[in-house]
Parts: sequence; C-alpha cells; structure tokens
Amino acid sequence: QQQQQPPPHFFMPQPQPQQQAMDPVKVSEYVNKEWDESVVPTLEDYIRIPNISPLFDAQWETNGLLDKAMELLASWVRSRNVPGLVMEVVRLPGRTPLMFIEVPATGTCDKTVLLYGHMDKQPPFEGWSEGLGPYTPVIKDGKLYGRGGADDGYAVFAAITSIEALKAQNLPHSRCVIIIEGCEESGSRDLMPYVETLKDRIGSPSLIVCLDSGAGDYDRMWFTTSLRGLVVGELRVDVITEGVHSGDGSGVVADSFRIARHVLSRLEDPETGRILPAELSVKIPEGRLAETAATVAVRGDKVWSSYPFLPGVKPVHTDNVELALNRAWRSQLAITGVAGIPALANAGNTLRPFTTFKLSLRVPPTLDPKRALEVVKELLEKDPPYGAKVTFTSEKASPGWNAPALADWLAKASAEASELFFQNKPGFQGEGGSIPFMGMLGAMFPEAQFLITGLLGPNSNAHGPNEFMHIACGKKLTSCVSYVLHQLETVFGKRS
Repeated sequence: QQQQQPPPHFFMPQPQPQQQAMDPVKVSEYVNKEWDESVVPTLEDYIRIPNISPLFDAQWETNGLLDKAMELLASWVRSRNVPGLVMEVVRLPGRTPLMFIEVPATGTCDKTVLLYGHMDKQPPFEGWSEGLGPYTPVIKDGKLYGRGGADDGYAVFAAITSIEALKAQNLPHSRCVIIIEGCEESGSRDLMPYVETLKDRIGSPSLIVCLDSGAGDYDRMWFTTSLRGLVVGELRVDVITEGVHSGDGSGVVADSFRIARHVLSRLEDPETGRILPAELSVKIPEGRLAETAATVAVRGDKVWSSYPFLPGVKPVHTDNVELALNRAWRSQLAITGVAGIPALANAGNTLRPFTTFKLSLRVPPTLDPKRALEVVKELLEKDPPYGAKVTFTSEKASPGWNAPALADWLAKASAEASELFFQNKPGFQGEGGSIPFMGMLGAMFPEAQFLITGLLGPNSNAHGPNEFMHIACGKKLTSCVSYVLHQLETVFGKRS
C-alpha cells in the first residue's frame, strides 16, 4: 500500500543519525494539556495582581505587589519538579526582584540557551469594555483578557513547558537559563546590575529566546527582526507664577499650551507627524525594506485595519509598506500624559501658569537613544518663545535592536516548527515597541542567535484597555520553542 505523502508546503523534520526524533503530535498534546490544566489557571491568578512596574508605582517596595506576583510564578515553577532545575528569586537592595532558573543539559550539545521574559505590568488604563478589567481575568472566544497575560506573564510558563515537552519524550536538550525580570516596563533599569551579578552563572548563550514581542497574526510563528528604541521625558512650559483671569491676561500673557505646541512643531510636523530633525532618522537597510514588502504582502490591510479606528478615520498613509516602515524604522512621537490642565469639571476661566506633556518618542532600531535624547532636549529648550521657561526632563533612553543574520540551522528549525504547529510558514517583521534587554544582549553576545517572538498580535492591545492573550497561539508558540530547542541539540550535539 502506497504511503500517503504530506502536502508539499508541510515540513516534516527528518531524524538525524543516532538521534531520537521528536513526535510533534505528542508535543502538542503535552503542551495543550499543561496549558489547559495549569498554565491558564495560574495566569488568571497572576492577572488579578496589580503589580505595576516601578516607573508607575512609587510604592512598589512597600506594597509588595511585585513580590507577590513573583512568588506566584516561583511557586508554579517549584510545583513542576523539573529534574535538575535550580531556581532562585534574586533580590538586590533597592531593585525589583528577578527570577533566575538553570536547567542542566541532558544531551551532548555544549551550547547554552537564554530564555527571557518579564512579569511587571503597565498601568491599568481606562476604557475597558463592560465585563472586562485589567485585574479581572476573563476567558472569551479563546482569549484570556486582563493586564499582563500576553505582556509578558506567560513567558516563564511557555519556557518551562517547552522544556518539559522534551523531557516527556526523553529527548535531550542543551543547558537552558531562564531570566524573568520585574522592571521591563520601566526600561529594564534594574536588569544590568543583576546581569553583572549573575554573569558567571549565565555563561555565554548561543541562542537567546525572547518571548515578549509581537505577532503579525495568530496563524504562524513570527520572528521579530528589529525593535525601535525609546526616549521618554517631560516637556514643561512655565509662563506665570500663578493662574490669572483669562479675560484679564489673555492677549498679554502667552498661553503655555500654545508655546508647548510651538516648540513641539520643531520636533514633529503637525500636519504629517513626520519627525523633522535629520539626526533622528537612519537609512533603512535594504534587507529590511525587502522584508517589510514581503510581510505587507502577507498581511495586506491588516497592517492598519487591526487598530480600533472610529468610523471614517483613516491611517496616516495610504501605502501599507510606508505604514509598516513608519511603525518599525522611523521616529514617531506620542503624547502619553499631561499635567497643569484641570479636568473639565474644574476648568474655570483661568489662564494657567504652566503646561506639561509626557513625550514618548520611538526612535529607529540603530539610532543611539542617548544622542536622540540630547537632540530632543536641545531642540525643545533653545530660544523659548516670549522668554518662557521651557524645560525637557528626561526619564529614560532605551536602545533599539536590529537582528543579526539568521543562521541556517535556526532558519530551518523555525520554518519547520511553524509548519508543524501552525501549518503555515513563519513571518518576519520589525516591531515598533522596545525590549531594552535585547539591545544590551546584542552588545554583550555579538555571536549569539536570536529568536524574538511573542503573542502580541492584532487587537491584543498591550498597554491599553482590553488586553488579551490568544490561548491557542500561546500553545502553538510553546510547541515551536520546544522544537527549536530540540533542533539545537540535533544539529550541534556530539555523535558517539
């Protein structure tokens, strides 16, 4: 009887000599079961904890919420009884806690894999739909709603389960190190002191797996090939020492909002949103231009249609490729907060003494964020209109990251993993967000390969209302990571 052949687009991994082959069906069965019975219920408990990142919670050291969330994750890891696993919640004075896990190699490959995630959360934000809330876990239509599930509470669960899936088949794997930090949403400002403290235990990873990134859709495994940097600060304009009657002062005293708007127009074209200083742009690599065009060919109008536009509102450009490049490789400004302006109910006829804006400037992956910060500060503060007091106070400057060329073994392993568990080819795209640790790791380990991926796909709305984690995608991504770990051992393990 003739054996039925798989469809031509379906990659079936071939076992290597003297190497046990992975059964992908058993991997999926194991991962699905553990996610349903253990991972998702624990993530629901995690969502209930308002462990906001320290940049947004001045009382984080005394309220114990970050410690509570970390202990929840640590308790789950301890309950897994993974053979040889050593876990420590490390605490440096005045720093957020960090989980450090080592799982020894069970094969002959002498390489180390570093798997990274974080467990701190963004503030709750407003506008959650009825029945949903930042700290009220709800499962609806295969999605787990609540703050931090996809960004990035699931990471430690996916990392551990991907290793367990190999052990369930007695498949060997390389040494794995897992780092879960508690300060990523604050620019990872606590991370480098921990890395310095733990550097001998970390070793020199050959593969770095980051589970904190995005996805163009939920139909394939996505590679993040670049991340933008981030410059954050406060622009404040002071004009008078106290508020005065608007009927008395207007026309004599310049409105502080107008002055702020004026100096911001030096940075951003108010009509197009283009960032004006040449020092804040870079030449986009040819390879990334081609990659973006290929990604847009797959995603089409989903490049913009996945955002919650009001009826009649259009994106800033009609060309989807330009939109994708804007998001991944060009500087863009957002005003994320304001002070000095009263709520409408308290807004009297008063000329206000000052206006403050929180500026969030995403910068290209290869641009030096410290230099960008200097450019912004000089630009906004020079020659203040009417002699007003204009100050820009920096909050953070986080580096971007541009991926090194993908090694043949990782490209092949990832393609096979995506075909096996998603029945689709993998996707590749630059992300508009920032993961500061990736830039740091790229500088520390220039020879390492990177698998940067995640669950933040269309409408998942990290940092905003109605954030969700796509459960089925999480299961498949965990299986993909397990497969890649297996292939690292298959390719580089020593043969007897």
